Amino acid sequence: MDITIWYLKISKLALAFAIIHSKPPGKSCKEYTEHLAKTVSEQDFGWISRVEVLEAEVLRLRQELLLSKICPRFCLKNGKPDASAETLLDQECVNPVSYSSQLEDSGCDVSNDCHNIDTSKHWLETLPPLNICCTSKEESLTAPVQFLQHLLEIRKLSEGGTLQADFTELENDSFTVCSSVSQLLDGLTIFYKSPKFPVSNFLTEAVCVLISLITDTKLSNHVLKKCFKKLEEFKKNLIQIILRNSSVNRFQALHAVSHTLALLGRNNILRNSLISLLLSEVRQFAEQLLQAQQIQAMYDVTQYENIFPLCMILEQLLQNGTEESNVSSSDYDGEEKIKFLKNLDQLILHLSDEFPLVSLYLWRVNVLLNSAQIQID
Repeated sequence: MDITIWYLKISKLALAFAIIHSKPPGKSCKEYTEHLAKTVSEQDFGWISRVEVLEAEVLRLRQELLLSKICPRFCLKNGKPDASAETLLDQECVNPVSYSSQLEDSGCDVSNDCHNIDTSKHWLETLPPLNICCTSKEESLTAPVQFLQHLLEIRKLSEGGTLQADFTELENDSFTVCSSVSQLLDGLTIFYKSPKFPVSNFLTEAVCVLISLITDTKLSNHVLKKCFKKLEEFKKNLIQIILRNSSVNRFQALHAVSHTLALLGRNNILRNSLISLLLSEVRQFAEQLLQAQQIQAMYDVTQYENIFPLCMILEQLLQNGTEESNVSSSDYDGEEKIKFLKNLDQLILHLSDEFPLVSLYLWRVNVLLNSAQIQID
């Protein structure tokens, strides 16, 4: 260990002498060192960019390979379905998939949020080729969205008997599906952190594809099994984006994020964990508010304003839970529910004079929790 430290010191000393001897006239040693460091960092950044491009290309090829393994007749040539697959569709006259209609069937309110896909053309003809050339945040979503669209369409066509598909291949290559879903979630997170309005149709479609994927009876099992932690991280990120947004004109952005959270919560598997996260955030904020009130301290006005979208989502999810008779309660221990309800009456009483709106939401959530026949993790 001592020898290693000695060699490290000698190397640093040798580097210092080399910089001093090679220093051009008119520059100090500090300026020349900073110039060399900047040059090296730029070279490193260039290599990092090249690696990212190559990784994206490898993922695209894996996506095409996986699709061809699942359904050989759906093989892609240069990112497009081959002629035999399109001919097959022409012969069978298959109705295209509408992701918006799928969301409506699953109980999601998608009016004015998830646009309908053009039904005047066969679905495979409307799907753009897989593409990894990214020049914007939106284009970075192109490859995962299109891959998942292809996957959903194969699922739909195989269900109708038009195509033969072997979805056990998803188990053999879970990396490709997980990477695609992760790319989609990361891209949406980046957009929600610094959104631009009006939201483009493509970004709306990206959300619709995600919801279609996690509500599909067959594909959702594969996705949730392999990507559950990533989806949990995505939900936590969205909640924090809502709480921390301090922009003056933030309410349109908050609505977009809130809507996506609500759609995620309509999935039976994801709903309960989302309710747990929301209960925890609302409870902690109410306790902080009470503490600030008791010691006459200032409270975070921005967070106070932003907590109400979370309360509305929580109320909506609990209402949906009480209305659906097929929600199982045996898989959840209700830990967050117990924490939330503990001393809640006293909390509402103490906050009611100074913060009546917060107290009202707490009371409404209390009523829903006590009336719902579900338990929350």
